[in-house]
Amino acid sequence: SIFIRTKMRLSRPTDFLILDALSDGERDTAANLAKRIDRDRGYINAQLPKLADQGLVKKIGPYDNSGLYQITSLGVAAIQKQFLYDENQAEFETAISELAEQVEIERPSIIINA
Repeated sequence: SIFIRTKMRLSRPTDFLILDALSDGERDTAANLAKRIDRDRGYINAQLPKLADQGLVKKIGPYDNSGLYQITSLGVAAIQKQFLYDENQAEFETAISELAEQVEIERPSIIINA
């Protein structure tokens, strides 16, 4: 199963809006995401590394400072199970770990092998 390093702390609704905006499997920057979800760019710049630390998104090269992020299988699972986040966080984390194993991200599409 996919290991969640620390107890997830997500800011609702913005973190889920970021994940949803990335759920097409494409790579994007904080500036573009801020525009797409109508949020402050500085805030999005601060949230993306936090989401990456939790394994929900990953920073994409080719350069370290390119600022491109892409959703991970865990991030896709988090969107699918977000209704559980407020209800039962432990159950949410278990559910997304299990679902993430069935998610493949093959640009430009995401496949959930349910």
